Amino acid sequence: MPDPEDTHDCETCGATVAVADARRSEPLGDLDPGTWQTLNCPRCGDRLATVFVGDE
Repeated sequence: MPDPEDTHDCETCGATVAVADARRSEPLGDLDPGTWQTLNCPRCGDRLATVFVGDE
């Protein structure tokens, strides 16, 4: 089971999604897509979180 810190709960469909399973997309606004990414629910497509990936 994934670490709870590595999961996000989708408020739209109720799925618990591991960061590794989330779909990634470019963030909205003026955020640098090389530093930030938006995690989306693979089940319904809703946004889960915007995360820092600059040091990955």
